[in-house]
Amino acid sequence: MKIVKTSVIAAFLLSTGVYAIENVKVAGDARLFYGTQAETLNGDPEIDMFNKAASYADFGVSLGVTADLIENVKGGVKFQVMSQLGMQDSIADAPWSNAHESDSGALETTEWMSEAWLEGKLGNTTATLGRQIIETPLIFTETWSVDYNTFEAGVLVNEDIPDTTLVGMWIGKSNGVGVADPATVVGNISSKGGAFKTIGSDGAGVIGVTNNSFKPLAAQAWYYELPNTAKAYWLQADLDMDGFLAGAQYTNIDTEGSGADDSAYALMVGYAIPDTVTFKAAYSSVDDEGARGGVYNIATENQFAGTASSLYTEFWWWFQTASVTGADTMTLSAEGTVADVDLFLGLYSSDIEVGGTTDEVDEITFTASKSFGPLDTSVALIYDMFDTDAAKGTDYMEDLTTLQVYLTYNF
Repeated sequence: MKIVKTSVIAAFLLSTGVYAIENVKVAGDARLFYGTQAETLNGDPEIDMFNKAASYADFGVSLGVTADLIENVKGGVKFQVMSQLGMQDSIADAPWSNAHESDSGALETTEWMSEAWLEGKLGNTTATLGRQIIETPLIFTETWSVDYNTFEAGVLVNEDIPDTTLVGMWIGKSNGVGVADPATVVGNISSKGGAFKTIGSDGAGVIGVTNNSFKPLAAQAWYYELPNTAKAYWLQADLDMDGFLAGAQYTNIDTEGSGADDSAYALMVGYAIPDTVTFKAAYSSVDDEGARGGVYNIATENQFAGTASSLYTEFWWWFQTASVTGADTMTLSAEGTVADVDLFLGLYSSDIEVGGTTDEVDEITFTASKSFGPLDTSVALIYDMFDTDAAKGTDYMEDLTTLQVYLTYNF
């Protein structure tokens, strides 16, 4: 499938005279991600770390080409490849990526075209058409996993008004996961085989505006229209003045024909000591009557944990906690650099009250990252704790200790 499509693209570029292209850039990366965990279940023995049954791993390669085609017009294509490299039979039963297709339980190497776009510029207006990365608060590309999701969309960006950016886009399809198997998948981002499907029922229209006329303050407002599915908006303002940090967020999602809206607000304060350390504290609250179930990423929403959100309080690892219906969350974090090693410590605590039941989720995350030329390395140690006032079955997970290793070679 991929070889045929690549040949078609090459033939098209040649037939349109693109043999005269300039400023050709080839870039990509190779990623090897590994994670292992120990679970404490209510009434059952602990599952040991480093056992392949308690581990997940994946190898991914991204390779892309961009080029100037004619004056003020450029284009790009990018491919992703996911393979377990036989690790399923040796060190990790589960993959990191959901994109793998399987044959009788054996995970197959999967490839897909993640980006294919043309970009044109006229004055202060830029138009981008095709498969591309999207970055908005409620519909966005997630980059935390070994792979990443993209969209088939048309995007217009205008900067005629000083210190103001206007954005309009129509998103037709996405390869973000809608439903995944939580027993075998860690990274619920890209769909099986990277297949693209209509977002919502008929696509999504998005309008956004950002402004920083007052230089320490960045303000943004976004409106989303998903025909026959939902309407939503997101408001945010962030202040960065002489090291003092502050921010506020508010969002509302109206799922058509499904009762109460999902809404949430978040507040953040912090202080940054240049080239030393940055401290942040944040609080968020999600309404406890929302019909959708939360304010997480519309593009990767699914019925299981694993969907990120843009809230200041988003957990480092246990996604779909701070952003779910009825969640009140507090976070503290500190990050800085010591001896060329980037260090991060995050503390997260969420109480989720829905229908008279309260669930508690707490997380402590420590990461250390360092680059060696083109090689980026990172290690994460994560401890999650769970509690509920509802009845606990024997398979209820009370705590989870996780060790992860991230290796990325950039070329």
